[in-house]
Amino acid sequence: MRVGIEVGGTFTDLIEISDGRVRVAKVPSTPDAPDRGAMDALRAAGTELSTVRDLVHGSTVATNAVLERKGGRVGAIVTRGTRDLFALQRHDRRAIYDLHYAKPEPIVPRGDVMEVGGRLAPDGTEAEALPDDLDAQVAAFLAEAAYDSVAICLLHSYADPSHERRAAEAVARAAPGLPVTCSCDVSREFREYERASTTALAAYVQPVIEGYLKRLSSTLDAAGFAGRFSIMQSNGGRMPAEAMARNAIAALFSGPAAGVVGALGLAKRSGFEDVVTLDMGGTSTDVSLIAGGAPDLAPQTEIDGLPVRTPVIDIATVGAGGGSIAWVDDGGLLRVGPRSAGAAPGPACYGRGGTEPTVTDAHLVRGTLQAGSFLGGTMEVDRAAAEAALRPLAERLGLSLEALADSVIRIAESNIVRAIQQVSTERGRDPRDFALVAFGGAGPLHAARVAEELGIASVLAPPNAGVLSAAGLLMSDHVHYLARTERTRLAPGALETAWQVLKDLREDASAYLREVGVEGPLSFEHILEMRYVGQAFEVSVPLGEDVEALTLEGMEAAFAEAHHRVFEFSKPPGDPVEIVSFRLGARAEAGALPDLSQALDDAALAETREIAIMEGGEALTCRLMPRATLSEAPKPGPILIEDGTSTIYAPPGWSVRRDAAGCLILTREGAAP
Repeated sequence: MRVGIEVGGTFTDLIEISDGRVRVAKVPSTPDAPDRGAMDALRAAGTELSTVRDLVHGSTVATNAVLERKGGRVGAIVTRGTRDLFALQRHDRRAIYDLHYAKPEPIVPRGDVMEVGGRLAPDGTEAEALPDDLDAQVAAFLAEAAYDSVAICLLHSYADPSHERRAAEAVARAAPGLPVTCSCDVSREFREYERASTTALAAYVQPVIEGYLKRLSSTLDAAGFAGRFSIMQSNGGRMPAEAMARNAIAALFSGPAAGVVGALGLAKRSGFEDVVTLDMGGTSTDVSLIAGGAPDLAPQTEIDGLPVRTPVIDIATVGAGGGSIAWVDDGGLLRVGPRSAGAAPGPACYGRGGTEPTVTDAHLVRGTLQAGSFLGGTMEVDRAAAEAALRPLAERLGLSLEALADSVIRIAESNIVRAIQQVSTERGRDPRDFALVAFGGAGPLHAARVAEELGIASVLAPPNAGVLSAAGLLMSDHVHYLARTERTRLAPGALETAWQVLKDLREDASAYLREVGVEGPLSFEHILEMRYVGQAFEVSVPLGEDVEALTLEGMEAAFAEAHHRVFEFSKPPGDPVEIVSFRLGARAEAGALPDLSQALDDAALAETREIAIMEGGEALTCRLMPRATLSEAPKPGPILIEDGTSTIYAPPGWSVRRDAAGCLILTREGAAP
């Protein structure tokens, strides 16, 4: 038996696969104790933990620790003269017209930063030795406060980690057992602030993740679990839980990454390799672009305004989920999100104490969600409570309840459109060349109208779309990424340098995976971070697996193509180009693609009937039907389709059919399916 559990902001999703049979469960999340929500999902599914061979978990624990500033107290050790690195950050201004703009609050206050002597040159040579009394200085610093972890980030340690290793040894002697995070282990790349920020964040979430995993592991063990326990990473791969306890920063965006992996697996089964994913849950919407059957991997992301230099699937997030709250701004305009009702108290219609109007309440009032079939009829919702929540806004704006509900939904869809543009048009990709894969509890409800705005012709709605992120956990492989800054100009001799650096990274990645218990053959992905000499920033250039077949001309051509896609220009061949950093991903296959259509309990769903909805300012008669009634013959909209974990909406001007893989394919009139 294999089980995937994904803890979201509003719901915790579970998928269980045993001898080809699929079972799903969806329960409310418990933000104060996410591990309790995971166990609730196991109980709801009736899972016998003693029979589970493989359990994969994704959660928002690391993300919430940063956003809510509930991580551990971090003591930072830096090179003399760089104590203010965390406060100075970069000299940019994200909101140039905001008179009250302030830089993101650093994770490490200035008073918790210790400076040490010693310095490396940019090429790694020692310009100044570490002080002889390093141990005494470190011991005195740690005695000043009760730190939960220590972050060490010394100048140019990406070129030579020896100074950081010696500082870590001094910490271990002064405070045995205190967690230590070195920048050379989490981000061995140049740019001091980004590297320091990543190291500090890793140390900040380390005690939280380590404690969470220990609690969950103990609870699982007590319930009879003796299988393999893995955690999803932001890069779309999983790692054993023991390894994640040492590199918690890699789990920062595990839930959204699992959704992308699941969407890609189902899309490929239906014959699509160029897709945009739309994951709309209760709190937010995550979107990503996949070209040629592989998601874009960004070398850096941000959380709460702070940079994180670690490989992540390129995902844009917007505060437009089912729990997003509708409100009126100071100018009298209707707005939706980013504030959310979350899991507690949740939308007003959930009956858990929520009183503010949300997107889910709007759907219930508009008719595109039906009270008797919410979550396959297993969860009761209160339409009267939804109406009561929306009424004050409707009266203030002079709209009927149905018109306001429709407006709330259309604004939420506009927010999603802008998020998709961030990962498509702003990355040099035309969304019209892609299909839209919609999942999450609310994604398929909005997907067709979002696709219309972007000119997308086809929408895929996987079976049991509401738990696709949990399924993505079981489709993921073991993955480990390493990077190293080694500035190398494309010139004679550069190939030998590139081969040697990538070979070293292969050996290091292989040794690490074997150390943490990952078995099986490995495949490798090679990426170069390249730029024209004199540029401030670089672009990622993916290479084939056989790097020894590379030529200088081939690398230069690959770089020119990548540069043109991002910046819409490239210089003539021969213009000086340099490699800034080398990145390698090692992968061991572990996942498998489940048949989610087997989990559909169509007998529990309502029979086909006609209902009234308000959509686009127009009252419509819409057919409501269970997914099982659809076939490969297209049916014209408007149709609402229910599959137990989500509702799919095919509006007027669209048709819907079910393909051989069990996915619903929505197609705009006049467009090729």
